[in-house]
Amino acid sequence: MSDTSKPVPYRIKQIIDVANQLLSTGSTGASTGEQIAAAFALDDMQYLPPGYSAVAAWERIEDLQKAVHRIHNDYMHLIAPW
Repeated sequence: MSDTSKPVPYRIKQIIDVANQLLSTGSTGASTGEQIAAAFALDDMQYLPPGYSAVAAWERIEDLQKAVHRIHNDYMHLIAPW
């Protein structure tokens, strides 16, 4: 469970912002890695960039995988239910 009194780490906030943008508009100007991480945070592969399989996308964001796990464990309440 997350401690809401602590600020959200920058990279996690970026991914959450991209996820919310994808949910509200269906697109984003974010980097490929951020878009992939957001798709995994949303658990919705329709938001992967064209040409990426789920496995290739997961491997592409090796440096963001822990952030995706942390979002699922502690920050899902910050993703708006559009």
